[in-house]
Amino acid sequence: MRLSSKPFTFTCMLLVVCVACNAFATPASPALRDRLDVTLQRELETTLGRLGLIPAISNKQLSVALVDMTHFALPRVAAVNGNQMFYAASLPKIAILLGAFVLIEQGEMTLDPKTHALLTRMIRQSSNAAATTILHRIGKPNLAMILQSDRFRLYDPAVNGGLWVGKDYGKAPAWKRDPLHHLSHGATALQVARFYYLLESQQLVSPELCRTMKQILAKPAVHHKFVKGLQARPGSKIYRKSGTWRDWHADSALVERGPYKYIAVALAYHPHGGTWLSRLIVSLDDLIVRSQPWPAGARFQ
Repeated sequence: MRLSSKPFTFTCMLLVVCVACNAFATPASPALRDRLDVTLQRELETTLGRLGLIPAISNKQLSVALVDMTHFALPRVAAVNGNQMFYAASLPKIAILLGAFVLIEQGEMTLDPKTHALLTRMIRQSSNAAATTILHRIGKPNLAMILQSDRFRLYDPAVNGGLWVGKDYGKAPAWKRDPLHHLSHGATALQVARFYYLLESQQLVSPELCRTMKQILAKPAVHHKFVKGLQARPGSKIYRKSGTWRDWHADSALVERGPYKYIAVALAYHPHGGTWLSRLIVSLDDLIVRSQPWPAGARFQ
């Protein structure tokens, strides 16, 4: 893909990200909103240019968010089109996962072996049947209330939306499309990144339940996009949920490898979007490694 002849300046991108930073400004994570990193932002833009993806960014066909959590107390944030709402197919099943664990925390749902198995199939195998079963147990209005609550604000009109589940994962009609963009299953890259950040910092639910949620997100059974790309980086631990429908391609992950830890989210609308994401995650991984004080070729136990 050729680069656009129209300049895509760092200043313009920085303005986009500064607006998007409000997506991180919750009482639960007051520091992350201040963690926009100018150097990481510039490196992300350079990486996208090297991959030939600037036209996709300019045309709002691609959104990317990157959170470097290698130094956990000092996360670094960069994004392009971070507040752009996309149809995200199965990726918003992470919202159903959250809804279930909120009810478990409140004692309104039991994490028995059957429920655990349903949640695991929903995430690892992306089972539509399991997702719909759990969604019905939570209740669609209840899940919408959880996502929009002051506690989470994972769907927030002030930052153009975020995670939304307004329809079964099946042929049933939509219950309620998202208020801003009328999507049945939607997401923004920055709000998805917030989900993983709050999970890893054990702020979504109790620390014990956060650890269980993370375990469910481990060992993805669908080996495409980010998982396919990271096969080139042996030793990576991937906690992940993706989504695909026609030309809509989405992936999200918390990645750990040796001392490195980062969150990557990409949402694309293009026939080759899946290929974009497989290539992109390798370059994002290289970017994280390159920006740390350790040598790129170092080996870790």
